[in-house]
Amino acid sequence: MPASRRERAVYPACCEIEVLSQDAFAKRDVIEAMKLIHDSKVALCQALEDIADRLPAATDALVCLSMASRLLPLLRRAHAYEEAVIFPAYEKLVVSASLSTDRLRAEHISDQCFAADLTDMLLKIGHGAPVDQAETFGFMLRGFFDGLRRHVAFENEHIVPAIRQGALGTASSRSAS
Repeated sequence: MPASRRERAVYPACCEIEVLSQDAFAKRDVIEAMKLIHDSKVALCQALEDIADRLPAATDALVCLSMASRLLPLLRRAHAYEEAVIFPAYEKLVVSASLSTDRLRAEHISDQCFAADLTDMLLKIGHGAPVDQAETFGFMLRGFFDGLRRHVAFENEHIVPAIRQGALGTASSRSAS
């Protein structure tokens, strides 16, 4: 299979990453909303990893523009929902949760700053600029998506089970009354 055809087979996935909306959250319970956020973040990480793996020669301008247009809006909406809904729910259920949620909130700020830098670079590449320091850009991409994957893993290992258990406890106490 020619390289251009092989690249097209992988790249369209990044173009399907949904930029989260308030409407998307309103139709779901907290666990379903977290799953949507996590699925979106994991898809974002995969698309960024695909870009990193193809550096320097096989970058696709449209993919870079697509990722640049989705990266910050997705993170901002996901983080806003997590901080307004998910973290307070977790803090009500787990006594020492504020230590974790404070750290996660700080990670949100760091992630958004990092994403802004990546967005600038993706926009430049998308508008035809050469990838001058491909190794540096690749390390930046990997540093970002590795951190984001760890963030998602922590939430899946600690926050989701606590909220799920809390929801089960609430449901069983209602049925007992």
